[in-house]
Order: sequence, then structure tokens, then C-alpha cells
Amino acid sequence: MHRRHLLAAPLALPALATPARAPHAQDAPWPNRPVKVVMPYAAGGPTDVICRLLCDRLSQRLPNRFVVETRTGAGGNIGASVVAKAVGDGYSLLFSNIGLAVVRALYASLDYDPTRDLKPVTILAESPMVLLVPPNAPWRTLAEFIAEARANPGKLSYVSAGGGGALQLVTLLFLKAAGVRMEEIAYRGSAPAVPDLAAGTVSMMYDAGATGFSLARNGQARALAVSSPQRSPVMPEVPTMAESGLPDATFSVWQAFFAPASTPDALVAQLQREIAAVLAEPAVRARLVEMGAERIIGTPPAEAQAFVAAEFTRWENLLRDAGIKPQ
Repeated sequence: MHRRHLLAAPLALPALATPARAPHAQDAPWPNRPVKVVMPYAAGGPTDVICRLLCDRLSQRLPNRFVVETRTGAGGNIGASVVAKAVGDGYSLLFSNIGLAVVRALYASLDYDPTRDLKPVTILAESPMVLLVPPNAPWRTLAEFIAEARANPGKLSYVSAGGGGALQLVTLLFLKAAGVRMEEIAYRGSAPAVPDLAAGTVSMMYDAGATGFSLARNGQARALAVSSPQRSPVMPEVPTMAESGLPDATFSVWQAFFAPASTPDALVAQLQREIAAVLAEPAVRARLVEMGAERIIGTPPAEAQAFVAAEFTRWENLLRDAGIKPQ
């Protein structure tokens, strides 16, 4: 997945002309009142933390606050639906991630259409996933692990969390690209599976780059490959999926801002410029890198919209091919 790195310079907000009468709120430049940013995932998670970091900086840059409102449930659909049905005036935004690209494939009944009712504003950053095996496993390379899985179909096992999250998507992508069949072991995310991986009870697990590399460094796992297009500066000795012979298993977790589809393009462009300016701040970039982001982008709206459309197609096809049907 190739992206252009575009960090546009922020534009000055238009100045108010001196009115002959007392101005109404709608006469003032955006934003003339607080902006609500809906967070559809649990507080404290990576997406939530990144959202709050950016909203804090936007609140300092612009005349009014960006207020994060947590609306969780139904795999992020409750919060996304709120924004999809909101007025497109720049005061209701959604902060979401790659999970939005699979909601139509997982949910048979939605009261909104994420591709029709939401407009991508900008892709903020991308983070890799790391393929981990037990620290004492006999496999030193991804090729050795795949050879074992192919020679013994169903013998090896992998950590599964379901729900259409990054863990499920990257694992399904790997299984398809490698052409292997393994036993699925269900967990409530990657963290609860770490003790079993360390003990060798489960054969393989993907984890987010920041935590996955930490597990490898602490001796709780061995990192065989990273899903990003380039090696990570955190552990440059770990090869990429492409270098390991699986270019089709390249994968990144992304976060993005969305607006209601009716939001004027000019306002979306202004919002993107302000976000890009925040992403260009050294302190913000350093914090994002610390959290595992390896590509800090801030794409312009047109590029973000094309990217998100391609992501919907990619992951809906993958889930369909895996036999996963909407429920």
C-alpha cells in the first residue's frame, strides 16, 4: 500500500469583517462553537489516546474546543451512526480506524452506510503489526514457521480475537497469503494470550508493533516478521513480510477523521489542513512514534477518500473469502 506523505501548511482562518449589526453565530468563521469528536471505541485504547492527543492540540490551535465524546458499542457502529446522521456543518466528527472498513461485512443490519454517509477527512498515521511465536519455538524464520504449518495442517495454532479488528484481519491475511491451515484459539484480544504464547501453548500471535516488539525484547516472544512495507527502526533486525516471501501479507493499522457526507468540501479541506499542521509538530510526532506509529501522514481529503474506499473493498473481499458472513 503506497501513500504519499503530504503535510500541508495550515491556512489562516478567515477574518471577520466588521459588521453593521451584531453578528450571529453562523456569520463567524468555523469553528465558532465546540466541535464534537465521537470516539466509537473504548477509552484508554490506542485509537482513543491518539484521538485525545490530536483534539487537545486542535483545541489549542483553533478558537473553540474539540470535545471527545465516547459512544461505544456494536463494533463502533453506534458512534459511527451518530456522526453519519449528523448535520454536515463541521461540528460533528468521527475518529475511527481500520475497523470501520469491515462493519458491512460483519453486520447484516446497519442503520447507516459508512461509504455513503461518511466522508473521510484525512488518514493520520499507520502502525505495523508483528508476527510473534513462543520464545523457545524451533522456528527462527518465517519461512521455517510456514514450512511447519504446511507440513502439518491444523497442528499449529494462532490467537484469534474475532470482531473484525486488526488482530483478526492481519491474521486472516497471513493465513491466506501463506496458504496454511492452523487451529484458531479465541481470546479477548492479544494481551490475555501473552502468557500462553510465552509458555508455548499457542503457536503464533500478531500484536501491535509497540507492544509486540516489547514482548520480543523482554523474552516473552520471538518476532519473526513485521507487517509494514519497511523494517521498523525499533527492531531493524526483524524482516518485513515481503522480505520473508509474503508481500501479500503487508498490513498497517490506520486511524482517520471522518465527517458527515454532507459536509462541504471546503470545510473538510480546512479541517485537514489544521490536522496536518498538528501532525507536523515535533512533540506530536514524537508521541505518535512512541505509541507505535511509523508513518505519520495527514493525507489530503481526496487521497484519504480513495484510500478508505480501497480498504473497504480489500477487507470485505478477505472476510468473504474466509467464509465470514454478516450477522
